[in-house]
Amino acid sequence: MSQPEAISQSVLPAWVDSALFKGMLRGIERESLRMQGNGFLSQADHPEALGSALTHPHITTDYSEALMEFITPPQPDIPQALNYLADIHAVVHRHLEHGEKLWPLSMPCMLDEKEENIRLAQYGSSNIGRFKTLYRRGLGVRYGRHMQTISGVHYNISFPDQLFETLQQHETDEALRALSLQDYRSHRYLGLIRNFIRLLPLTMYLVGASPSVCKCFMTGREHHLLPLIKGTLFLPDATALRMGRFGYQNSAQKQLGIYYNHLKCYIEELQKAVHTPYAPFSDLGLNDATGEPIQINDHVLQIENEYYSLVRPKQVPASGETPSEALANRGIGYVELRAVDVNPYSPIGIDENTAGLLEVLALYCLLKDSPALLDDELDLIEQNQTEVVNRGRAQDACIIDMGVEYSFAAWAQAHIGAMQPLAVLLDQTYSTALYTDALAVMQKRIDHVDATLSAQVIEDTIKHGGTWSFGSFMAHQHLHSYEQHPLSAETRQYFDGLAQSSLQQQQQLEQDTLISFDDYLAGFR
Repeated sequence: MSQPEAISQSVLPAWVDSALFKGMLRGIERESLRMQGNGFLSQADHPEALGSALTHPHITTDYSEALMEFITPPQPDIPQALNYLADIHAVVHRHLEHGEKLWPLSMPCMLDEKEENIRLAQYGSSNIGRFKTLYRRGLGVRYGRHMQTISGVHYNISFPDQLFETLQQHETDEALRALSLQDYRSHRYLGLIRNFIRLLPLTMYLVGASPSVCKCFMTGREHHLLPLIKGTLFLPDATALRMGRFGYQNSAQKQLGIYYNHLKCYIEELQKAVHTPYAPFSDLGLNDATGEPIQINDHVLQIENEYYSLVRPKQVPASGETPSEALANRGIGYVELRAVDVNPYSPIGIDENTAGLLEVLALYCLLKDSPALLDDELDLIEQNQTEVVNRGRAQDACIIDMGVEYSFAAWAQAHIGAMQPLAVLLDQTYSTALYTDALAVMQKRIDHVDATLSAQVIEDTIKHGGTWSFGSFMAHQHLHSYEQHPLSAETRQYFDGLAQSSLQQQQQLEQDTLISFDDYLAGFR
């Protein structure tokens, strides 16, 4: 195998100053299932004391009623983002009912044999609330409800305009220099996205924490997983099964040809998918035997959010805007990194080391050359992802990069080495050692596979006697963290106020509903 010397070249221009990064923002979205005391998925409603899942800005639900989602607003540094996320967890813990706990793994807790017992998220009787539930019913009809129980962490990051302005001033391509700031910013963010996709195997190895799964998750599915211990299946060198074919998959989307090379084309391709019928989904029908709708439409995507990608260009939508309309109107405002497993050893699902890695990696992807990403390279990247998902900790794991085969360890080492100057730069920006410390932890995971999260999960799953026992142990450990986390009177008052106001907002939406849901849905269709 070749040695990746070319990879390790510095991407940091000599003129870049740490002051350019002041004003970076990051926000975190963490998903977690509510687990009953017996280990099974919760069947209870979203706790009313936490407010309305439809209108609360920080505490909501994802696909299933039991799958909670915690959302921080953008924060000026990593410690504040993590502390805000810890505040949310502490608030939620105080209002969980019936002895429920937050499940700490990406792959779900115990599921019974009846898929309909994975309850769809409920958002009340307003048309928008019923629409959101129908969307989830459609996902269940299309892909099965098991997929809706998988949890992850999404890391949102934006760079300040002063960085893009300076980068643009140093461009040698006159066409790039002539772009508006909005268009240039979008151009650079798309380059970041393409490079992040190229480096997905690195993320999967370094922060992957789903090498095994409860046997109940695979009920009725063909698979190549092996028994690890009673009730648990695994692959010996797996890192992130959540990212493989047993995780989020959408076979219909592979034919779409959605690329990240030009924003206009990306938007057009995404909107086309929302308006293109797909025969297998047409065969499912739009309504059940009683006339109740079972999916929004029979298109490749019911709505734009159904497009599953491990990284997304984002812009905050204005009222009434779709995600693609927001992008078309104001360009890319930030990037959502979605290829992150929940860290079961962190009470909030993510720690400083993962956050530090993701920010250094995002900057690396932003500054590194990023040619167009087309089918041939995407096929190779998919092969690389499959290799690392299933056997990333194997000694002979390999990566194909630009048509050349490297050992995974050498490839990963080359990229982490090239990121070191960027970690130093970000440390200078924030007067911290967080970023270099994070890369040191990741370096150890490359040098010693036993130090990876995925290896630790396997070891502890065996130690505790299975996935349920390990997850339950960690969930109980995290209770102490939530109880000991200091919540100021102002913070408690803030979240109590949000709970009340969100319930009032939902009630107002329900009172303002002027047309029937059938008419509302017909208008959308």
